[in-house]
Amino acid sequence: MSAKEDEVCYYPIGVIHSPYKRCEETPIQGRFNRGVEGRVELFPQYEEGLKDIEGFSHIILLYSFHLSTSHPLSVIPFRDDEPHGVFATRSPRRPNNIGMSMVELTGREGNILHFLGVDVVDGTPLLDIKPYVPSFDESGEVRIGWLTDKLGDREDEKYS
Repeated sequence: MSAKEDEVCYYPIGVIHSPYKRCEETPIQGRFNRGVEGRVELFPQYEEGLKDIEGFSHIILLYSFHLSTSHPLSVIPFRDDEPHGVFATRSPRRPNNIGMSMVELTGREGNILHFLGVDVVDGTPLLDIKPYVPSFDESGEVRIGWLTDKLGDREDEKYS
């Protein structure tokens, strides 16, 4: 295949706004700062796509880790001192720099969505929005690999 045939391009459909100005300020996951408010500013041409979203309590945001500059295949994640394959972590340093967050939708005003549980830097490019549906998204028994025995309950953890 030539480079053009296997090239994939995504374009932002909006911007995520948050109180965090630097990566070091963000929590490791939004659930560790559930009360922190964020908002999605969807570009006006995509507003029609928000029809009926208000009926969902939670949504999944897919976005670009636009500030990530390195893409190692082995990383030392926030919960460990040992390197792991990047695909076995939630590291923002990834080959395609795609991130996701599940957030609590609290309201909509036109092309603006308000939510709780923001864990990204202000100005993060939004790629897509999907509704969270427990019967689709939850699994029965799950294994959490190297994270077994490493998960804590600290509500204030940051990436730094």
